[in-house]
Amino acid sequence: MFSEPESLPIGQKVATMIGALLGLFLAALDQTIVATAGPFIQKDLSIEPGLYVWITTAYLVASTVLVPIYGKLSDIYGRRRVLLVAIGIFLAGSLACGVSQSAAQLIAFRAVQGIGSAGLFTSAFAIVADLFPPAERGKWQGIFGAAWGVSSVVGPLLGGVLTQHLSWHWTFFVNLPIGAVAVGLIVSKMPPLRRVHEKRPSLDVLGAAALAMATLPLLLALSLGHAEGASANGWAWMSWQIMALFATSAVGIVAFIVIEKRVTNPILDFKLFRIKTFAVGSLATFVVGSAFLGAIVFLPLFMVNVVGLSATSSGLTTTPLTFGIVAANVLSGQMVSKLGSYKGLLIGSLVVQVASFALLAVTLSTSETQLSMSLKMVLLGIGLGPSIPLFTLAIQTSVPVQQIGVATAAATFFRQMGTTIGIAIIGTIFATSFAGTLQRDMPKPEELPPQMREMMQRGGGAGGGEDTRIAFDAKAIAAKADAAIDAAPMPDEVKAAAKQNAHAAIAKVHGAFKQAFTRSLVNVFWISLVIAGIGLLITMFLPQLPLRAGPPGQRPPAID
Repeated sequence: MFSEPESLPIGQKVATMIGALLGLFLAALDQTIVATAGPFIQKDLSIEPGLYVWITTAYLVASTVLVPIYGKLSDIYGRRRVLLVAIGIFLAGSLACGVSQSAAQLIAFRAVQGIGSAGLFTSAFAIVADLFPPAERGKWQGIFGAAWGVSSVVGPLLGGVLTQHLSWHWTFFVNLPIGAVAVGLIVSKMPPLRRVHEKRPSLDVLGAAALAMATLPLLLALSLGHAEGASANGWAWMSWQIMALFATSAVGIVAFIVIEKRVTNPILDFKLFRIKTFAVGSLATFVVGSAFLGAIVFLPLFMVNVVGLSATSSGLTTTPLTFGIVAANVLSGQMVSKLGSYKGLLIGSLVVQVASFALLAVTLSTSETQLSMSLKMVLLGIGLGPSIPLFTLAIQTSVPVQQIGVATAAATFFRQMGTTIGIAIIGTIFATSFAGTLQRDMPKPEELPPQMREMMQRGGGAGGGEDTRIAFDAKAIAAKADAAIDAAPMPDEVKAAAKQNAHAAIAKVHGAFKQAFTRSLVNVFWISLVIAGIGLLITMFLPQLPLRAGPPGQRPPAID
């Protein structure tokens, strides 16, 4: 016996949404929560620098590669079943990460986490489309988009708090109670949302293998590539290793396209690209995603390296950004449900996003205060927030209801690919600019106190911004210089003069460091401005479809 989603009690729908929302929150949170715990993990497990980057890379690569496959699986077997499997894999990976005793174990289990998170990303947004008609989806997509944005921003802060007051293990253990609540709600309240097929389609295994061949090497190349001469882990962009990864990816892309055009039930039906809204929305999602995380990741670093906050306090400075993202997501979701239009709101948010990047690029300086940056971050959050849910809403509205899982997965996949590529491009630009400016403005090594020389040697920047986490702590360096001078066998008058010279050199280096960081970040915001502008231009061509009270074209999924 079957019933329609519209006949479900609102309480059951809300409980289902909360369960899916918690799953999405966990998956997005673990993209960034390890950032502040990373140095403690590295020290505790004696992780070599060459392996350190894989703590994050393993998760991101695994989650991105499997997103389209989960989308197809959820269309075949139902959202609840796939979502529960995904949460189970994610929680098992979280527990295993928390008890890891070596770098190899942690990296492997982070990949397991990523495998589970792919299903959480895909299923959460698809469930909204299953339970609600297009006219009502906007407000729920807005809430889900807010959760995505909040988790991405607060991840480093939460990771720092848990590591400082408990241990790094709890950056993974914290997922267990939240995940348990999500499982309870999904099992007890969520309907199967199983689609009725005359004959259940099978998974395109060959296409899945080709997709992995296309995306895995590409993501690895983007994660491990860095500018020539940078002191980063991985390889230079023009090295044979990176070129081989790009070549393998190109072969995989061709194979994937050929296979998907020939099979009966493709993972990604290329006929969807004949739908203008799907094609334009997917391209815009990819482009806008390139500017999203690539710009956000540098803001806490600026607050540490230039404004002068501690690493722990810097996490709190993103609160205005979080506020802007949440407010814009929730408000835009409510407005799209009332107005029945998503295009105007999308264009408006992207205009604000472009204006925010322009404001940051033009006005950013070494004299910024926490207040001035907070105001700019609120504006940026308002511009960034609505893009995730509204593009997803447009794409879901444009496709037949039996392909909502595939379409939602495609939107998530393109956004994550855009984010990965954006971080690689923006990180490389930042690192190259930072290294060049620092080298030009920095005092000569012989002019520096010995305590500073080692740090300056490693301060030339890193590909992908990897080494930019290292803050220039002028007070700590001055204290070390004073201690070294005090321990030296010399008269007090000589010590006083030596300290004065050391402090002057440190101040000069600090000024050069702040200037280099600020100029490099200005370049990042100019690039982000261009990317957001391209996204705005593409969105101008996005069709405005009517948000009907029922699903477009076909009946919604049946429920057991």
